[in-house]
Amino acid sequence: MPRIRASTVAEHRAAQHRALLDAAREILAETGQPPTLTQVAARAGLARPSLYQYFRSSEDLLNAVVQDVFPRWSARVAAAMDAAATPADRVLAYVLTNFELITEGEHALATVLAEVAPGDMVAEQSRAMHKQLLEPLVETLRRIGVPTVAETAEMINAIVFAGSRLIESGTDLRTTWESARTLLEPFVRTSGQTTS
Repeated sequence: MPRIRASTVAEHRAAQHRALLDAAREILAETGQPPTLTQVAARAGLARPSLYQYFRSSEDLLNAVVQDVFPRWSARVAAAMDAAATPADRVLAYVLTNFELITEGEHALATVLAEVAPGDMVAEQSRAMHKQLLEPLVETLRRIGVPTVAETAEMINAIVFAGSRLIESGTDLRTTWESARTLLEPFVRTSGQTTS
């Protein structure tokens, strides 16, 4: 029987599950190819038969990675927005945190997943994440009195997408962020003042 490295069996299983997902993410990011169960088990330090307690097949593992990547992105952006002091800062946090995730390779990982994951799983998760990301942004824009909320949110996302292309083509995070902030900050600060 494998040695339990946590205070409970449930905690041990959760830690093993997390280790397997992280190993699969790392291999995907490094190779751009779906990892085999053998590769993932080796990277996570588990015997391959143990891996079958968590995932029945490579497809099952890949689907789990898809379901892990997008919610983590949304949660990170939401947490940064929640920590911001003002509605204007919330909008800026939305953009900066997306840029940080892109710099850390999360967008590249999502792109690889879109190419290798089976079926429409990635497209469905991507749509759900986009909707989930927009909700706090839309609410914040509404709070600062933007008259065309949906359209403005899409324009801000266009800046995020442009920034992602810059970052992925080699522009550093600081330069990309300063350019985006130069465009956005006067707008969000002015909008916030007119509704105060």
